[in-house]
Parts: sequence; C-alpha cells; structure tokens
Amino acid sequence: MKKTALLGIVAVLALEAGCMMGPKYKRPTVDVPQEYRAPASEQAVQASSLGNEQWWRLYQDPVLTQLIHTAIAQNYDVRIAAARVLEAQAQVGITRANQLPSASVGADVFSEQNAKVSNLFPAYQVNGGELNLSVIWNLDFWGKYRRQTEAARAQLLATEWGQRAVISSLVANVATAYFQLRALDSQLEISERTLGSRQQSLQLTQTLESHGGASGLDVSQAEQLVYTASETIPDLERQIQQQENVLSVLLGENPQSIPRGRALTEQPVPQNVPAGLPSELLERRPDVRQVEENMVAANAQIGVAKAAFFPNLSLTGLGGLESNALHQFITVPSETWYGALNVSQPVFQGGALRAQLRLARANWQETTLSYQQTVQNAFEQVSNSLIASQKDREYREQQELLTQAAQQTDHLSEVLYKNGGASYLQVLTSETNYFSAELTLVNAQLNERLALVQLYQALGGGWRQ
Repeated sequence: MKKTALLGIVAVLALEAGCMMGPKYKRPTVDVPQEYRAPASEQAVQASSLGNEQWWRLYQDPVLTQLIHTAIAQNYDVRIAAARVLEAQAQVGITRANQLPSASVGADVFSEQNAKVSNLFPAYQVNGGELNLSVIWNLDFWGKYRRQTEAARAQLLATEWGQRAVISSLVANVATAYFQLRALDSQLEISERTLGSRQQSLQLTQTLESHGGASGLDVSQAEQLVYTASETIPDLERQIQQQENVLSVLLGENPQSIPRGRALTEQPVPQNVPAGLPSELLERRPDVRQVEENMVAANAQIGVAKAAFFPNLSLTGLGGLESNALHQFITVPSETWYGALNVSQPVFQGGALRAQLRLARANWQETTLSYQQTVQNAFEQVSNSLIASQKDREYREQQELLTQAAQQTDHLSEVLYKNGGASYLQVLTSETNYFSAELTLVNAQLNERLALVQLYQALGGGWRQ
C-alpha cells in the first residue's frame, strides 16, 4: 500500500511538471474601422451604444414587451437552444472526467467442490471470497485531456452565445412582426374610412344625377372610387390574420388573435441613435462571440492532435482482500495489491496522426476565416442599418409632405367640382392619389421603425434579460 501511495505521489508530481501541447490561443487580427460608415448626421462616435440597452427600454409599448416576454419563455427555438446548452454542459463533465482517475470495486464469493480422483488426490471443498479496488489513471503529462476539456468548455461558451443570438433574433422578429401588424391595422383603418367617405360621395353623385346636376359618367367614376377602396379591405384582413399567425408561432402558441397596444405612429423612434465604438462590437455581438469560441475550441484541438504523437502514461493499481477461508478474510495475510506504470508509444498508424494534426490546423484556419468574415459582416450590417435609419426617416418626412399636398389637392378638387369648376375625373384622380399617399405613408412609418429594430440587432442588442 505504501508503494501504491508512492506511485500516486509520483504521478501528481509528473502532472505538475507536464507541459501543454499546442499553441496558446490568441485572438487573430481583424481590420476594425475607427467609425462606422454612415450618413454625416450619424457619424458621431459615442462610447455608449444602443446595443447596450435592454429591449424593454427600447420598445416601450407594454403589449409588445409582454409579447416578447412570452416569446422568450415559450418559443421553440429558444427552448431548443437552452437544451443545447445543457448538452454542452454535460459534455464538459464527460470530457473533464478523462483527467481524473477511474476506480471500480469488485467482490466475489465462491464455493468449489471436486470429487476424489485417486488416493493421491482426494475430494476437497473450498469456500472463499475476494474484494478488490482497482484504480486506473491515464496521466495527462502532455496536456491532451486538459486541451480536450478546454475545447469542450469553449464549445459550451459558443453554445451559450448561440442561445443569446437566438434570443436576439427572436426579440427582433417579434418586434418586426408586431410593427408590421400595427401597420396593416393602420392601412385597414384608412381603407375603411376612405370607403365610408366615398360611399357618401357616391350617394351624393347619384342624387345629383337624378336632378340633372351630374352625369352618368360621374356616377360611374364615383363607383370606381368606392370599389378601389373596398377591394383593399379583404386583402388587408387576410394579411392581418396571417400576420397574427406569424406572431403566434413566434410566441410558441397555436394561431390565434394578438392583442394590440400603441398605434404605429405612437411607437417612439429616437432621432439620434448612438452606435458606439466599432471595437466594442466584437465583445457585444452574440454571433461574433460564438464564432470566436469555436475558434478557441479549434485551437485547443491542435494541442490534442500534437499530444497524440507522444507516449501515453498510465498508472494501474489494484488492492484488496482474498482468502479461501471466510473467517480469515480480514486478516493481514489475505491482503493483496498490485501497482504498475504503463507507457505506450505510437510507432506506426499509417499516417493517421499526421493527418489528424493537419485536420486540426485546417479546422483552425477555417474557424479563423469564419471569425474574420463574421466580424466584417457585422460591420456591414451596422453600417447598412445606420444608413437605413437616416434615409428611412428622411423618406418618411418627405412622404408626410406628399400626403399633406395630396390631401389638400383632394379637398380643393372636390370643392371645385361642387361649384362647377372641375370635372369628376379630377376628383377621381386626386382621390386616388391621396388614398395611395396615405397607404405609402404608413409603409414609410413602418420602415422607419423596422430600421431601428434592425440597427438594434446589428449592434448586438436584444439578448440581455
């Protein structure tokens, strides 16, 4: 037993003196711009970033925030991502166990009787038992198992960042779907209001025709205006119900009606959005962090592949009690022990070890390029979102002016027609232009808010709970 303890001490000292094969991880160099490419009004670099805000502070509609809460709790993609995290945690435990000794206990009780063979070999009976404790410890002198554990932990972190990326996408998808639903509600309201107004105009035109004040062409054109407004209502109702189904699935529920909160125009849109420093994006974006952790794992696998070239060291120990007489089972003479240090060195494996090392290095190169590509795509998405945020706001402002002008034209043409100064064709044209301008304005208001959603996600926001 003393010799076994001595072997254990030697093994611990050997582990302490052992080395870690493979390169130490170092984040590769990426080309980080000093500022994001954006319109002049959006180019001011600020230390704070919209991506640092919690989503419930950005989206201040209480109904929307409740929908997002429900989606995070029930959405299947989020729940699947959470299960993957649990799987990765278990894998870390399995991998880390390779660094530790494995022990097993065995017990046997036996009884044996043999018949008489001759006078020289009389019949006999043996009763006994044995109790053994065996220990096997594969020494991690070259850091193979530590590198495997390092890779497993990096994969766990990658999975956790992947879960955060799923949550960030879900928050953006719910907000997008909700804003689109509220935009459809606004367009349906405009269509119904326009339909009611045009039906009244049609009745007035029919009355004028009956008294000789309008022609049949005027009545036909008034009917055209009514049907133009009425045909949009069924299509908008279809889109609204289908959009509710989209939101229901995002919530992890069966298709059903969705509650409404603030109108689209009541959803706040900040005039100046702080983008923050580009260098901070590498620490905040979940997809960038996920790819980087994959790179850490690939780097550790190079050490695993290198360690395979070196000898495998293992300690084997066996101790126990064995006796043919049960009453002598716990006496000193029944003690048994065995200890050994095993060394095995790969000699020939047909080039498999070298191929494994080349594979690990190629995988590292792939993940490095993937990381650099992901970073570049992140900068592109932020830049595109900043441009969209500015230009969509400018477009909405111009569309508001166009809608106001179309409304004024519609009003004046109707006044002129009633006083004989214009034909009903002018009324038809101005009514159609005004109706189209109102619907387009709703789309402009929607795009302005969707640009904010996209910018928030591009800056890495939305996953913080």
